[in-house]
Amino acid sequence: MLETRSLTKSFGAIHVTRSVSLRLERGERRVILGPNGAGKTTLFNLLVGELAPDSGTVHLAGEDVTALPVARRARRGLSRSYQKNTLFDGLTVEENLALAAAVPTGHATRLWSDSLSRPEIRETVAEVAEQVRLVPYLHAKVSEVSYGVRRQLEVGVALATRPHVLLMDEPTSGVGPEMSKGFHDLLNDLPSDLTLLIIEHDMDLAFAVADTITVLNYGEVVFDGLPEAARGSKLLKDIYLGSWEDA
Repeated sequence: MLETRSLTKSFGAIHVTRSVSLRLERGERRVILGPNGAGKTTLFNLLVGELAPDSGTVHLAGEDVTALPVARRARRGLSRSYQKNTLFDGLTVEENLALAAAVPTGHATRLWSDSLSRPEIRETVAEVAEQVRLVPYLHAKVSEVSYGVRRQLEVGVALATRPHVLLMDEPTSGVGPEMSKGFHDLLNDLPSDLTLLIIEHDMDLAFAVADTITVLNYGEVVFDGLPEAARGSKLLKDIYLGSWEDA
């Protein structure tokens, strides 16, 4: 469903990704781990088209999308949630979802009120709000809701574009243990055919949701395998997982 082939990016003399090759199957849930500066977010920027690689390619559902801009990749089913909130604070939760839901229809540049007048968009908003547990907050302005609800809305906005592949950059960043558990439940409730690629710092969550673990260091893939193998890897514990211990 999503594949990179020898994806490489440098900024001057600094190699941020080094010949990264990954392949995600439909419905796979893969977590990317690695220390700060490992190239994780840069990899996401390359996948969605915010950065152009120096070499290598990105393929979505078998199509080479390396040269496509962000919007065209989104319309082909590639969506992303960010580590930092990128929401419209002055609009309601419902309006934010409606704007995102308009992307696949080609009406994303119109006013949100026009988007909400379309039955198919209202249906998407209602469905996504149920999926990410936002129904009680639909008519609240984003500026009025808690940080945890904003994080849920980030996921909802990404889902509202009807993606085939969803990239999530540290979805539990800045939330407490209870909210982290809530995100675990939320991820488990997402459609089973949705392919997920997640950067995550919460090791308990990472190992609970992942089908596959990939570890980056200095832009290179140094581990790619099953969570059980990652748990048993002394290399990962010593270098990448720090003081984390087996549960």
